[in-house]
Amino acid sequence: MKHSTYVAACGICRQNAGEVSIEGGIVYENSLWLVRHMAAPTPLVGWTMFHTQRHVQGPAHFTDQEAQALGPALRTVCEAVERLSGALRVYIMNFGESTPHMHAHLVPRYQDMPAGVPWSVADLYRAVGQKKAQPADQAKVLEFTARLRGELAKKGLPG
Repeated sequence: MKHSTYVAACGICRQNAGEVSIEGGIVYENSLWLVRHMAAPTPLVGWTMFHTQRHVQGPAHFTDQEAQALGPALRTVCEAVERLSGALRVYIMNFGESTPHMHAHLVPRYQDMPAGVPWSVADLYRAVGQKKAQPADQAKVLEFTARLRGELAKKGLPG
């Protein structure tokens, strides 16, 4: 959806507006949020992206409606990612340096991942991008994306 705060130079705004192809398509969107799988080559099946529809840097700048909806929305998406992926937990990362449009990385933490993985997730992401590590199987990514889409369509998110 093209929000009234759309900024043409913002990659997240362009994705939300449908101007940039999202592999596997949009998983879920409403007036506040957009959920999609991380673009290929993704390091892990289930690496999910959570965007605001509004071009806003982050929670410190949220409206009251966005602030009140954030926790329940993240809980719903993280619970679905955890359950559908079989992950032990889901990490939530939000830096906002490369793009000043709130987007969070929801990263599944799998049983077979090495100890100390929280900080090494960024290393894994870079290694896949540099072709030093294998990306996740794209067929499995698309299958997960379809299941997550069905789950969130049933539950919905506040907004």
